[in-house]
Amino acid sequence: MAPIFLPDLRLNIRLDGPEDGPPLVLLHALGLNLSLWDGLVAHLPRHRILRIDMRGHGASDMPPAPYAMGSLIRDTERAMDHTGMREAVVLGLSIGGLIAQGLAVKRLDLVRGLVLSNTAARIGHASQWQQRIETVRQGGLPALHDAMMERWLGRSWRSNPALPGLSQMFLSGSAEGWMGCAAAIAGTDFYETTATLRLPALVIAGGNDGSTPPDLVRETADLIPGHRFHLIRGAGHIPMAEKPGDYALALRDFLTAIGHG
Repeated sequence: MAPIFLPDLRLNIRLDGPEDGPPLVLLHALGLNLSLWDGLVAHLPRHRILRIDMRGHGASDMPPAPYAMGSLIRDTERAMDHTGMREAVVLGLSIGGLIAQGLAVKRLDLVRGLVLSNTAARIGHASQWQQRIETVRQGGLPALHDAMMERWLGRSWRSNPALPGLSQMFLSGSAEGWMGCAAAIAGTDFYETTATLRLPALVIAGGNDGSTPPDLVRETADLIPGHRFHLIRGAGHIPMAEKPGDYALALRDFLTAIGHG
C-alpha cells in the first residue's frame, strides 16, 4: 500500500498483479476499506488491480464531513490517472457502485466495463441517511453497528462467519469519514445519468441484502441495456465476504466474456 499525494488530499491505494495485466479497479462500501478485497484479489492473479481507500476511510485522509459525490468520483478519477489505469473494468460495492456509475458517465476513456455490486442508482432516502448520520454524531460508529450488521448480513447476522471481520473493519473506521460519505449517498440520484450508459455491465445482488435488496439492484440493472444480472443466494450486502468463491466465479466469467480476463 502507498499514498497518492494529491493537491488537496492524500489517498491510500494498493496495486497488485502484473503491470501488463487487464486493469481492474475495486471500490469498497461505506464503513469498510480496501482490505475487504484481499480474498478476491487472490482469485485474480493475472489482473492489474487498483484498490483505493476512499476519503474518510482506511489510511486515506479524513476531511471534515460532509463530502460531495462529485468529490468521491474525482478522487477515483485522479487515482486512475495517477496510476495509468485506462479502459479498466470498475467494480463498485454499494457507495462504490454509485462512484463507478458517476465515473463511467464522466470518463468513458477510463471505464470499459462496470461491475455494480449490491448498489443502485439511488440508495435509500435523504431522511434515512440524516437519521443515521445523527446517530453516529451522537454515539459514534458503535451506536450504528448492530443495525448495520443486520442490514448487511440478514436476520442471523450474529452467527454469520463473516461478522468478525466486517465488524472489526467497521468499528475501526472513522466516524467523520462515515458521516462524510453517508452525506454523499443522501444527495445522490443517478437514475437519469445511469440510463445513458452503453457499456458491458455485470450487476450483482445478494439474496439476503437489507441495504440494497435484489429488486432495487435489478431496477438499476435494467437501466443499462445488455447487462448481466447475477443473484448470489445466501449472501447479503457484502457477498465477497460471505461467498468469496461464488463471487469470484461470477466476476471471472464476466471478465472472460468481455475479453478482459
